[in-house]
Amino acid sequence: MNEPANLVPGPREATVEVHRPTPLAPVPSAPVVPVQPGTIPAVTSIVLPDGRVVTGYTLEPAKTEPVTARPPVSRTAVNIALGGIGFGAVCGGLFLLTAFVTALTALVTQLIILAAVVFGGWVAVQVFSASGHRSGITVNIRKAVFKRNHFHQ
Repeated sequence: MNEPANLVPGPREATVEVHRPTPLAPVPSAPVVPVQPGTIPAVTSIVLPDGRVVTGYTLEPAKTEPVTARPPVSRTAVNIALGGIGFGAVCGGLFLLTAFVTALTALVTQLIILAAVVFGGWVAVQVFSASGHRSGITVNIRKAVFKRNHFHQ
């Protein structure tokens, strides 16, 4: 009922592919270099307590590098700490510089306002003062007549 309609009944045969590796060509062996007689270590034999004999080359123990003493605090940590101290010092200086610039700006603003008040007062005194000699030329024009775009007195 739930089977696809295009299936053909009967046994199925699967095709099998066989892959055979290709043999590699033989590699010629490296030439043997004669060894100097002084470099071959001597062969020694040791008789164990149970009677067995062990024969082999004597080897020199491996020399270890001397371990340098490490400081208790890493250099990176010291550099970070010094950088933090320097940053803190710079921040304090920047705070003082900011305060100085703010105070200087307030001083300049007050000086400008003071100059405007003083100069404005001086101008007001000069304009509204009734006493004293006024400088300038006063011209009284009487019976001025304009004829044909010419001024006649």
